[in-house]
Amino acid sequence: MARGYRNYRGRTSVGKIVLAVLLVLVILTALGALAMQRYIAYDENGTPFFRLPERQTAAPSPADPPPEQTPEDPDSLEVIVQEPEKPAVFQIYSLAAAPLTTADWESAKAAMGETFGGVAVTLRDAQGAVFFPSQVADKEAVQTVQGTTEILAHITGEEDVYTIARFSCLPDAFAPYTDNRPMGMKNKNGMMFHGGGTTWLDPSRPAAREYLCGLAREAAELGFDEILLTDTGYPTQGDLGKLNYGSTSMEDNLALLWADLLQTLEPYGVKLSMELPEAVISDGQEAVSGLTLAGAAAYADLIYAVTAPGQAEILSNLVLQTEGEGRVQEFLPELTAPDPDWDGPFLLLPAAE
Repeated sequence: MARGYRNYRGRTSVGKIVLAVLLVLVILTALGALAMQRYIAYDENGTPFFRLPERQTAAPSPADPPPEQTPEDPDSLEVIVQEPEKPAVFQIYSLAAAPLTTADWESAKAAMGETFGGVAVTLRDAQGAVFFPSQVADKEAVQTVQGTTEILAHITGEEDVYTIARFSCLPDAFAPYTDNRPMGMKNKNGMMFHGGGTTWLDPSRPAAREYLCGLAREAAELGFDEILLTDTGYPTQGDLGKLNYGSTSMEDNLALLWADLLQTLEPYGVKLSMELPEAVISDGQEAVSGLTLAGAAAYADLIYAVTAPGQAEILSNLVLQTEGEGRVQEFLPELTAPDPDWDGPFLLLPAAE
């Protein structure tokens, strides 16, 4: 074999192999540390710890409802505007007892504004004068002007205005002398009784009750929501010792009148209300007038009284205690207006629902 050079296969050192393996491991460790850096967190003491990645969920589809927003997000807070509560009562503007004119109604509307929820119109005053065209009343008692019917129709036609016909009941300077019909209260000597400056209708007499029911029917036909009876008891002034009260009690006679009026108004859906003296409510009765709280509550849908604001709640509780005994729904105080120049009461009624 010829002598020459063979290919050289130098020996690889074991140390070099180990060094290469270590270098690869260092590189892999460094890369792993960089990759896992985002999963390292620190506790409150600064000690690092490894936090596993949270499981990712699919984004909600457009059809899915949006997740509830938390109160911590200022933009997620729902702003609720609390509206002021409606007042428990609203005021009724009271028109004076006089022939009603267009100017009267225009002035009333201007004064009412938005603070009044209705109007009380006097259709019959404490002398028996009637302020609407009546076919029942004595001609001398009717005191109207041209256009009164149209004005009343306009008032009662107001959808947002609660209308009350104020109706004085028993005092009457006209009807007791009409057509020789026995309607008036008499003295024991047979002469006409005068009390409080006028004569009075006698509720025990059928003709007197028929007359008052006829007037109430006409008032209901005008379209009023309510008829408020005032002066609905026996007279408290005058020479009462001479008055012939008859053989039946005052309470029974008044009940006859109220029952007839209630029956007259029911087909029209008109409320029957009564104004009682404060003493009748606080004491339960007034002997001189024959009025009793329980008797009135048996026929009235609503009861009024002229009182001071501080007494209203007390009287109201007394009235409502009679609810189970009659048809009365609630007590409605008539409070004196704060304006000293105002010459009429404010009527307070429940707020509209």
